[in-house]
Amino acid sequence: MKTVSLQQNRKHRVSRAKLKQPYAKKETGNSSILAPGKKAPNFSLNSTPDQKVSLKDFRGQPVILAFYPADWSPVCTDQLSLYAMVMPEFKKFNAELLAISVDNIWSHLAFAKDRKLNFPVLADFEPKGDISRKYGAFKEKIGESARALFVIDEEGIVRWSHLSPDGVNPGAEGILSALDQLNKPK
Repeated sequence: MKTVSLQQNRKHRVSRAKLKQPYAKKETGNSSILAPGKKAPNFSLNSTPDQKVSLKDFRGQPVILAFYPADWSPVCTDQLSLYAMVMPEFKKFNAELLAISVDNIWSHLAFAKDRKLNFPVLADFEPKGDISRKYGAFKEKIGESARALFVIDEEGIVRWSHLSPDGVNPGAEGILSALDQLNKPK
């Protein structure tokens, strides 16, 4: 199988087949993160030193929460760069993506600018990991967010969640499948 770098991939339209990482694992049903069917805890986190983003601001549309361990790490960089490329696919579902880690806002601003991220990167910095804990996505021993994904519906209910090992980029296919499920008749 030929591996395509992110830079090569940017030159071409992103196909759904490429959204799946070859090493991504299926959901394990891990009970440590907030499970589907639960109400998503509201939060208000800094996106810049003087601006906050609240989950409740997006009521009425789907929201993707991407908790990740650290700015600048290789897997986090690949994961969030992929989401920036796939943003047009997320927007087809009217979904907003919010990335969250415990790094400070200055690190986030530099990271988002360098990687050309087109979505808010929020600082769960003080108190450190407070929101990550509410979603069951905080690793106490190392003081970082876990690599956890959530798709929240327009009413604020978690409809899909996935916990990925730190060294594994979960790709975007699971998110797109969950968004697709939100649009199916109930």
